Amino acid sequence: MSQQVKQRVAPAVESPPIRPATLEDLEALVALEQAAFEVDRISRRQFRYLLTRGHAATLVAEGPGGEGLLGYVMLLFSRGTSLARLYSIAVSERARGQGLGRRLVEAAEDVAREHGRTDLRLEVRRDNAASQALFRGLGYRDFGTIDDYYEDHMDALRLQKSLAPGPDPALVRAPYYAQTLEFTCGPAALMMAMRAIDPDLKLDRRLELRLWRDATTIFMTSGHGGCGPYGLALAAAHRGFEVELLVRDRGVAFADSVRSVEKKEVMQLVQEEMIEELEQLGVPVVHGPVNVAQLAARSAEGGVPVVLISSVRLYAERFPHWVTVTGFDERFVYVHDPFVDTEQGERALDSVNMPIARADFERMARYGRAGLQAAVIVGPRKTPGVAHA
Repeated sequence: MSQQVKQRVAPAVESPPIRPATLEDLEALVALEQAAFEVDRISRRQFRYLLTRGHAATLVAEGPGGEGLLGYVMLLFSRGTSLARLYSIAVSERARGQGLGRRLVEAAEDVAREHGRTDLRLEVRRDNAASQALFRGLGYRDFGTIDDYYEDHMDALRLQKSLAPGPDPALVRAPYYAQTLEFTCGPAALMMAMRAIDPDLKLDRRLELRLWRDATTIFMTSGHGGCGPYGLALAAAHRGFEVELLVRDRGVAFADSVRSVEKKEVMQLVQEEMIEELEQLGVPVVHGPVNVAQLAARSAEGGVPVVLISSVRLYAERFPHWVTVTGFDERFVYVHDPFVDTEQGERALDSVNMPIARADFERMARYGRAGLQAAVIVGPRKTPGVAHA
């Protein structure tokens, strides 16, 4: 990200208004860019492209009396995700030290929120202490480094800030537990939901693996199997919790993930047996679409939803994934994601109460060509004193 936001004493200027840029600002933007940066400049052609495309937004601060632009900030919007990127920010020499950089960033955050974005990310030069201080003072935190990022080979620090207000604290009852194996997202998500209901439940790897063993229904082409909706519902019911299973159709879950006819038959037999046992235990299975309104209603009644999603929008890889819903507000669904992408520099904190726009969650909560939708709603224990197995 191009940046030139220095902290220095400058003559006071009248606080300039900030407005969306237009093509009429093109020459002034290029001039400001040339004056502010020696390397990594945005070209006139790039400015023209970004000013006329819907995946970017540029704001400018205009000086009084036609004195030209005092600063600009540019945002890029990631398609298919709730992320925005603060791509570039510049403040003219005569306007530095007056708080304009801060105002531009705050205005950019407002625009990102208007576009339904929940997080804003950026890169800043490792040697630009002033810019680092500005962003950290606004609540941005480090989450990674990119070596040799700029034209002069300077490294970039990656910073991020959540723009979502956060769910009602009363709804965030689930503690966080990170899956320890690539195939145990289902057990980890179920553990968080059960612990939200039963604070005495001990969360450890032994329980994670026991739940995986109990709930596994998927016969993968290679590697370990994963957990389907019927298996997770049964695992929770076996431990005495009230359970309701929401599933879109009556077919074999994840059958399109394998090609072998024999393996499909195994998956069907296992699922049929699980369905029979759920019926014996009195677990209701509701067939039909799974949507945010249903999940919010169950949550309001005291249930904790464990929801199947497709990982494409989160991790750009297509695999089934389970998350624990921790709350809702008018714009977002909040989830604990049991997966922590440590290879990308993430920490557990990055996966706690992740805000996902409601519309994005609706699209995310389905998997595969068949559009499988499923949610396991975990409620209070049926019988006091059930063993915490």
